[in-house]
Amino acid sequence: MAAAKPYFERFGLSAREQRLAQILIVVAAGLLLLGLPIGLESYVASKRADNADIRDALDAVQASRAEMRAFQAKREAVDKRYAKKAPELGGFLEQLARKQKLELVDSVDRPPVPIGKKFTERSTMIHLRKAGLLAISRFMESIEQSGTPVAITRLNLRRRPSEQDSYDVELGVSAYDRVEKKPGAAGGKDAGAQEIKR
Repeated sequence: MAAAKPYFERFGLSAREQRLAQILIVVAAGLLLLGLPIGLESYVASKRADNADIRDALDAVQASRAEMRAFQAKREAVDKRYAKKAPELGGFLEQLARKQKLELVDSVDRPPVPIGKKFTERSTMIHLRKAGLLAISRFMESIEQSGTPVAITRLNLRRRPSEQDSYDVELGVSAYDRVEKKPGAAGGKDAGAQEIKR
């Protein structure tokens, strides 16, 4: 403190003012020594929080990439399934029934019905007589696993009272076809519009 006295005397400070100035310097130095680490710690903590937010955002992006890949794979599987047009249902079902040694009594085709703008549904009702449960389940499984856009849309199963493991079955099966765009349809409209403009 004695060494610092001449420095303060240059400013013409009294002994009391010099003491106050020294106390102020010590307090400022203490605040600097304590405040600097605290400030640095809060700065580092905010940067950590920012990094955690960025990491969470990157994780969300990675997760959404996996979801997008799964969605794309499903879409490609659907496109692949619809790329192969479903066969005529009567003959197709009769062939599958023969493999299971089932007797297809009759098949009633219904007219195609549009499903939205992109698909049409063809359906048929078939009847099986005196069929066992194992053969029926295998027949239905072969329809579902045919790799074509064919689905079972109705099932009515009646047990024959006089026979064991013998059922009469009414089965509705639908095939879905993607409507192909006609290449000349769009060109024809444009050509007609150009003729009108002339």
